[in-house]
Amino acid sequence: MNSPRGAPKASQREWIGLAVIALPCMVYAMDLTVLNLALPTISAALKPSSSQLLWIVDIYGFLVAGFLITMGTLGDRIDRSARWWAACCCSSSGGARSSWWRCR
Repeated sequence: MNSPRGAPKASQREWIGLAVIALPCMVYAMDLTVLNLALPTISAALKPSSSQLLWIVDIYGFLVAGFLITMGTLGDRIDRSARWWAACCCSSSGGARSSWWRCR
């Protein structure tokens, strides 16, 4: 199929917007890949049933979807810089807590 000669091309701003949208999708896919690769270790450590193992995999998607709706609503109501600082604090405190957590 031939396209018209005067068809508009995507600008740099539109490509950046596409990258901003695609990056979280890629991170989510990588997280699920890591989770699936860790399933044998999780199974050996926790000894879950098959339905519990399915919940371990599925709950991640449920949490992401729930947080997406909640954070989208909060994002409409709270200032951008306040959201940024809150995200930095939550991320750094979560990282610090997980680095001191010991698995038994």
